[in-house]
Amino acid sequence: MIRAVGIDPGTVSIDVCGLLDGELYLDRSWPTAEALGDPARFVRELTAPGQPDIVAGPSGYALPLIPSGAATDTDLRLAFLAAPEETGGIGGLRHFARQLGSSGIPMVYTPGVIHLDTVPEHRKLNRVDLGTADKLAVAVLGIHQECERQNCAPEQTSFILVELGGAFTAAVAVAYGQLVDGIGGTSGPIGWRSAGALDGEVAFLAGHISKAALFQGGVSTLLERAPSMAIAAREAYAEGAMKAVRQLHQSAPSAQDILLSGRYSFDDAIVNRLTRDLADIGSVRRMTGFAAHAKQGAQGAALMADGLAGGRNAALIDRLRLRHANGTVLDHLIFVSREAARQRLGLVSDG
Repeated sequence: MIRAVGIDPGTVSIDVCGLLDGELYLDRSWPTAEALGDPARFVRELTAPGQPDIVAGPSGYALPLIPSGAATDTDLRLAFLAAPEETGGIGGLRHFARQLGSSGIPMVYTPGVIHLDTVPEHRKLNRVDLGTADKLAVAVLGIHQECERQNCAPEQTSFILVELGGAFTAAVAVAYGQLVDGIGGTSGPIGWRSAGALDGEVAFLAGHISKAALFQGGVSTLLERAPSMAIAAREAYAEGAMKAVRQLHQSAPSAQDILLSGRYSFDDAIVNRLTRDLADIGSVRRMTGFAAHAKQGAQGAALMADGLAGGRNAALIDRLRLRHANGTVLDHLIFVSREAARQRLGLVSDG
C-alpha cells in the first residue's frame, strides 16, 4: 500500500491531502498562521492516520525533485526566493518547510513549470515564475480530472488552467498531457491581492520592490483605497484572466477547454463572464477535485506523490516528465545576471 500526501501552502490556508493506494484518506485545512506557528503539531496531525511513504512538500518557486534531507540552505533560498532579512510574502514559510524536512517524514520538494523540459527554452527567457510548484500540482489535478471525465489517457488531454487564487492570478497551458507554457502570478494579470506583472516604469518609480510588495496593488487594494472604482477593479480582474487564456492558447492551440481553480473560481459573475468571452476557444469549467476541504493544489500534490511512488498515477507523472526536471529558477535571466540575483538572495557565487 502506498500512502502519499500532498501539502499546499497558501496565503490564507495550508492544506493537506492524503491518498492510500489512490483513495482519499486525509483531507485537512489549517489557517496559514496556525500551521506556521506550530510545525511540530502540524506534523503530528499529518502522521496521525499513518506514516506517509512520500510527501510532496511545500516548495515555493520549486526545486527539481530534491528529497528534503538532501536540500541545502541554498536550495531552500532558491525555492522561496527570499533573502535572510526579507519578511514579506508568506512569512515563515521557508522555516516551516525546513522544519517539515527535518521532522523525519519522507518529504520531497517538487518542480515548478520553469524546471520542466517540456517547456521550450525560449519561453523561459527572463522568467522566474511560469507557475510555482503549487500551480504545477493544480495542473496535475486538472489532467487527472480530464482523464476521468473523458475516459482517456493523459496524452489525450489539452487545456488552459487559470488559477484565480486568494492573492494571485496565474495560468498554465497543457498540451497532450504535458505543460508547455505558463504565466506566474507575479508575471501575469492583476490578482485579487497582487498587482501581477508590473509596468517597468512603475517598478522604476517604486524604487525598491520588496517581497511584501508582490502581495499588494491588486483588486482588494483598489477596493480599499477607492471603493468607487469597484466596477473597474472587477473588470480588470476578469479581463486579465481572459487575456491570459488567449495568450497561452497560442502555445497550446490543441486546448479546447478552460479549467478554473482557486478561491475566486467560485465567483459566479467572474465565471459567467469568462464563459461568455472565451466561448470561441472552448468550454469553461470549474475544477471540482475529489476532496471536501483540501485545496486543489494539495490534491494535485497528493496525486503527484502517488505517481512518483509508483502508484495509480504513475503514467500521468511519467507523461509530465517530472523526473527530468532540472536547473534553478535563475537559469534563464538576461535582464539581471544570475550572479546579481544570487547576491540579492544573500548567496555566494556558484562559480
